Amino acid sequence: MYDIVTFGSAAQDVRVKSKAFKILNDKVDFGGPGGTDQGICLPLGSKIDVEDISFASGGGGTNTAVTFAFQGFKTAFCGAVGNDFEGQEILRELKSYKVDTKLAKKNNTKKTNTSVIISSSDNDRTILVYRGASEEVGEKDIPWTKIKKAKWFYIAPLTGLLCDTFGKIVDFAKENNIKVAVNPSKQQLSLPTDQLERILSKVDILFLNQEEASFLTKVSFEDENEIFKKIDIICPGVAVMTKDGQGVVASDGKYLYSAPGSGQMKIKIVDTTGAGDSFASGFLSDYIRTNGNIERAIQLGLANGLANLSVVGAKGGLLKKGQSFEKIPVSKQECGQNNLCITK
Repeated sequence: MYDIVTFGSAAQDVRVKSKAFKILNDKVDFGGPGGTDQGICLPLGSKIDVEDISFASGGGGTNTAVTFAFQGFKTAFCGAVGNDFEGQEILRELKSYKVDTKLAKKNNTKKTNTSVIISSSDNDRTILVYRGASEEVGEKDIPWTKIKKAKWFYIAPLTGLLCDTFGKIVDFAKENNIKVAVNPSKQQLSLPTDQLERILSKVDILFLNQEEASFLTKVSFEDENEIFKKIDIICPGVAVMTKDGQGVVASDGKYLYSAPGSGQMKIKIVDTTGAGDSFASGFLSDYIRTNGNIERAIQLGLANGLANLSVVGAKGGLLKKGQSFEKIPVSKQECGQNNLCITK
């Protein structure tokens, strides 16, 4: 029996840093929704020296699985890698961290997901993403009989065929008394409203960042009370919103819990890759261990995220069970009619 099964991507992250990557401070149209005020500019046809290059595994499914294993839970990863060197190395690494990889698939037609992270000397970055093997996992690839006795499912951001199986995974969990935590992708949040709300009504813990919370509720991210008023209706479980370094707010329908983030502390941030994964998996670890203590869960989530920010890569700084960390104060507010909150 698994304590936790994670669903999501596995990826190879390649980080390239160079002072030669120039920041263009003009309005640029890259073909997306609207323009951007900045872009990374490279001289066409030139060889560019880089000061640093590093390789590390990533992907929401594997990043969170490692935290859960480090925190002492029997953990399995359900996803896919390519039948290539990168995929073999990711599975080897997971095994070394005591993550069960028997549920993972090797895809013979697509390569392992890869992200190339380009950064300038001041740590601005652009990420080039190849969505490969992880997008090819469908309903038929999930070993349902092997996971029906799991205690928890953690569903990381899903794309491709696995996103199409999102509702099936949640339904299967509810049918088998398995609790579910979800950190949805934009693709998942873009499902038809009635379908998405049916799925989220069965979720025990919902993790969102400010942009995602605003997209889901159609409320400005600055209006936190109204956001949670709507999310509490959509998802009767625990909802958690991270605020891009400015802290976190969580709701259980009765109280709002909040704590400051890395942007309000004097810490050196080395790499932000996987910060959301490390927070969510740290939060869920102590939430399970303390039988639903949200204040403790926020503290471990933030500590795990801060530890992850201090090193390059999404797994190197993750906390282990019993490791000491600074407990960040968490405030608690009781919310009554009209969502008016009183600090406790």
